[in-house]
Amino acid sequence: MRPGLIIRSSSIHAAGCYTTRPIPKGARVCEYDGPRMTKEIADERYTDRFVTYLFGYGNGEMVIDGFGTAMFINHSCDPNCETEDDNDHIYVTAIRDIAAGEELTYEYNLYDSDDEEGDCHCGAPQCRGTMFSDLELARRAKAAKKAAQKEARRKTPNRSVAV
Repeated sequence: MRPGLIIRSSSIHAAGCYTTRPIPKGARVCEYDGPRMTKEIADERYTDRFVTYLFGYGNGEMVIDGFGTAMFINHSCDPNCETEDDNDHIYVTAIRDIAAGEELTYEYNLYDSDDEEGDCHCGAPQCRGTMFSDLELARRAKAAKKAAQKEARRKTPNRSVAV
């Protein structure tokens, strides 16, 4: 972990991670670390939990149950960091120079979630309004369209004609 990181109140969401020192573009800020498990085990373990800090990696079948500084890095649609997977280690890396005092953020790109919540309140001028990835949004739109078509077929009377 990079020296000079602190956790304090955030205008984005509850608590956030801030730097007390400048961070140059390309520098690794910290590692997203914690117990590792399959997504299936995490789904069972956290079924009734309101808050989790799970980070999917690799092919999406494994997750890290976040524990430590990285779990306080909030989502933003205009982030100053990104995550990188380096041999199944997840690092948070600066994508631009970050000034002392700034809150650290990255784009969550949530996926594969049954959760309806995913609203973004980052406050960025170009906020997308969601923390879900574009792929997850497309998956949800396809599922909604399929459900609507199924409902329409259910409501349409059978119009077959006997010959």
